[in-house]
Amino acid sequence: MNKLNKKLSVITLAVLATFQAQAEIRINGFANLTAGITSSDETLYGYDDSIGFASQSLFAIQVSGDISDKVTATGQIVARGDNDYAADFEWAYFTYEAADNISMSAGRLRAPLFRYSASSDVAYSYHWVVAPQSVYDVPFNNIDGIRVDYSGYTGDLEYTFQLTAGRIESDFILSGATASLTVDNTVGLSGDFVYNNWKFRGVYLTGKTTFDIPDLEPTFGLLSQLSADLSEQLRAKDDTGVFYGGSIEYDAFDWFVAGEYTAVEVENSFYPDEVNYYVTAGFRTGKWTPFVTYEKSDLNNTPKFLSDISGLPAAFQPGATQIVVGTQQLAVSENNTISVGTRYELETNIALKADVVKQSDDIGELDSTLIRFAVNYVF
Repeated sequence: MNKLNKKLSVITLAVLATFQAQAEIRINGFANLTAGITSSDETLYGYDDSIGFASQSLFAIQVSGDISDKVTATGQIVARGDNDYAADFEWAYFTYEAADNISMSAGRLRAPLFRYSASSDVAYSYHWVVAPQSVYDVPFNNIDGIRVDYSGYTGDLEYTFQLTAGRIESDFILSGATASLTVDNTVGLSGDFVYNNWKFRGVYLTGKTTFDIPDLEPTFGLLSQLSADLSEQLRAKDDTGVFYGGSIEYDAFDWFVAGEYTAVEVENSFYPDEVNYYVTAGFRTGKWTPFVTYEKSDLNNTPKFLSDISGLPAAFQPGATQIVVGTQQLAVSENNTISVGTRYELETNIALKADVVKQSDDIGELDSTLIRFAVNYVF
């Protein structure tokens, strides 16, 4: 657990302790026990040809309590299998109910990026074994800042808007290299709409984006000797990043069909324009929910800054081209994924799931097949 998470833990537990005698403490939790094995020596989502349980398993506890009639404190501790089940505070925030349909939250919040952002870790809340990774596997999920929620209805139309502002920090791995992402001055707006059997959603988020990748610093330094301007363009440092997307769903109770689309752009950087989407459909019969899902992830575009290279002296162009194109290749990927599976309601608050996932790498021309089984429950 890092220093920030330790501080959040101490602060949240101290706050909860101060009003425990005066307010009811609500404790909820959820867990995903997921096992998987691939059919060959290719890896997929952290699984290989030996059955594994840790990659997509987790256990979480959420604690909330009323400080007053209008103020609530919430904290969520999550222990993830791919992090050796180390317990981290992922949520720690206060919510003020300004009116019946307006609330304001501050602290560490879930960034409202996707249809299932608030419940993406709660696998019990959806039909998949794990939410489609082509869309949901992003290097950040939380934001330190504030959020304003506004909800209402007009006739049969229900709507909710969320305005979010703050700072994003996250560590991740890019092509085997340790990296960190910072997005300052983040501002995002999302809207959810429900009309009869239809659900719609849209989101737009932007901020000053910085990727810190120590392994690339020598490369950027070498390029700066050829062109300082080109080196600065290739870096992702305080560049405007944009995330936008939308989803649509039709649920007729006996059957459903849904899709979600997201895109990421950090124009003046090595990071390629990114497009991800999925389409899913299924039906419900008794306790069973069979489904099929198709996913697409595309970060394979024409390399940027080639026109800038053409303006360099001819002797510099081959070396600059090798660096510029090679650096962008670190983030390049393109794949198609199809999964077929089912959900079974074992009993109240417990679901059993299984699926078969086949992913085709359009660049490396490699296919991976994964079989997964999961037990999801909430309490």
